[in-house]
Amino acid sequence: MKGLLIFDHLNDVLFTKCNKKFTNHMENLAKLQGLITEDADENSKQLSANILMQLFSPIVTSQQIMTTQFGNSYTSMKCQDGINMAFDDFMGYTFIYVATDDIELMKRTLGVCISIVGHICGPDVAVLKSSKQKALLVSSLLDAWKDLRDEEQSLLTETVEQLSVNAELASSTLKILHDAVDKLKAQSDFPNVHVLVLVEHKFLSLYSSKNAQDLNAADILLMVLMCKAVSADEDDKKNLTEDPDVLWSQNNLSNQEEPLSIDSKLANPTSADIMHLFNDSREPSVNEGLCSLAEDSLYSQLVLLGSDQTRTANVVHIFELSPGINLLTIMEITNLSISSGLYDSFNFLNIMNSLQSQRDFDELKPTFDSFDSSIKKTVDGIKKYRAHVNNDVDMCQRRLQVKWEFLRRKYMEFFKQRDTESILQIESNMSGLIDTMIELFRLTCFDRSVLKIGCDVILTVCRLVRQKFNDFSDFLKVKALKNFSLGSRTSLTINKYLEEFPGLVHFIYIDRTTHRITAPTLDFTNLETLALTKKKIWAMVDHSRNHLQEGQFSVMWKDTTFNYAYFLWFEDSSGSPLKCKTYLNPQNKNLPVPGILCGDYYKKLSQIYFPKISHNKIRIYELYCVHLGLATSSCVLEHSRRLAATIWEITGLPNNPADIL
Repeated sequence: MKGLLIFDHLNDVLFTKCNKKFTNHMENLAKLQGLITEDADENSKQLSANILMQLFSPIVTSQQIMTTQFGNSYTSMKCQDGINMAFDDFMGYTFIYVATDDIELMKRTLGVCISIVGHICGPDVAVLKSSKQKALLVSSLLDAWKDLRDEEQSLLTETVEQLSVNAELASSTLKILHDAVDKLKAQSDFPNVHVLVLVEHKFLSLYSSKNAQDLNAADILLMVLMCKAVSADEDDKKNLTEDPDVLWSQNNLSNQEEPLSIDSKLANPTSADIMHLFNDSREPSVNEGLCSLAEDSLYSQLVLLGSDQTRTANVVHIFELSPGINLLTIMEITNLSISSGLYDSFNFLNIMNSLQSQRDFDELKPTFDSFDSSIKKTVDGIKKYRAHVNNDVDMCQRRLQVKWEFLRRKYMEFFKQRDTESILQIESNMSGLIDTMIELFRLTCFDRSVLKIGCDVILTVCRLVRQKFNDFSDFLKVKALKNFSLGSRTSLTINKYLEEFPGLVHFIYIDRTTHRITAPTLDFTNLETLALTKKKIWAMVDHSRNHLQEGQFSVMWKDTTFNYAYFLWFEDSSGSPLKCKTYLNPQNKNLPVPGILCGDYYKKLSQIYFPKISHNKIRIYELYCVHLGLATSSCVLEHSRRLAATIWEITGLPNNPADIL
């Protein structure tokens, strides 16, 4: 049984993703409570958002009170019948996941859901209720994450896997992307652009224009999920183009917003739904009806990328160079001041509302100052680039200034006199400010009309890139299937390297500074690796993470078949080991689950252990090793040290030996 739900502050259901068992369970509970009568007609027996709201209101209200008034929210609950509940919140919205899964996996799933919603909706989570298109996209991206996490080591560990190619091919690919960026900048309305190539689920190459904000590893993983979401079986595509009813309904869906309903499409989007998630605003020259399924197609979406103070609004165009190879063109559509300023404003406003509910007025003043700075940053960004904004944005920004100036005066009066009347006036006028902020966000960051800009030019450049890739696309697809493996005889370097570690069955090496993974490909058609089941590898990673969250950076254990080892260590920029002088509190709620999709756990960890050292000067590494069960602990430790010191022979990046214990 699995059900994921999002509620607003009024306990209204904004989004649901559930399976049949969850639906049946909720219907039975509704009947027991008299919300559905036995003699009702079939339509009345359908599980509705209203029924879900009534069933979950007690626990949602309790969670919101614990969050806003006490700052001590629930993280999870375990029920006697084996049903578990995980809780999280984002921008004042409550996320609940109900399932019979392991609690840690449920927390990670919920965190990934929040991350996806943040990318697709930004702080405007309520749009999920009115936009079926966004709800379907969030659902399909969650499905893509689940599928890939169960199959790919990179998604399991939340890392980027670099496709291993020779220097000549890597150089040629980069030159092709460089030429593509130059052509786009010369003819496009967006000067800041990234061009990225993904082969299956592996990273091949990226070229960015000079002033574009850096893409972080979490952004690249989101691109992997988006490519997975738009990939559909060729038979499904053919059936889609031959069905006139689907053509009509999906084309109309792309041009209108529909209210959210609790139905199977949202929980389990079909290939037809997914194929139309990305063609809601194409120019006729690029997409004529269902021509998005043709060979020359652009799948386009608006997303927020980046983290912390570097969030930017972008339009992403996905073009299939050949089956399994995707070219992604990512263009920034707003300047950093506007997008990050607005995002931070929503974040600080949510904190302010929570502090006001808790009557924690001592902490309110610094958060107020941060919110005021974010609003000023947004307004200054709009004024600076006024030549590039339309009248609607300009007028909305002026209304925002007027409303905030009124509230700002009331806040200043309150800080001087601690007059409750000022707080009451603030709270009564806050909804108007929030509505204006949402309107400005939609006009600047998520204006769907920008999806149409420059599509002809982008499509032309994509076709040119495809022509240049024709000579080696087949090689890349084959390479992606087996980047390298322990049983491979096609790479003398890999085999020569692994021969130095007798008894080593598998390893996963991760540079957590860049979140790049180096690991042999799991090949289950090979008898040599048949005994190494995927279940054991996945269990090893989960087991290691549980110990990591308890502050244990070195763990070794064994079962009847294998000997496992996990290490995490820190180095400075010169390669010298950094020793931790403080100890992690396992109950620290400020830390996300280990990984990067739910927040950069490793960056936050380094800030806790080394608060006086800049994060840019710290190098973080992880190593998982699987040896045959006969291997001794001293042998495993010696291999781990040598592997960590010499892994550059595979990655091509020299590194100093590290003290991993």
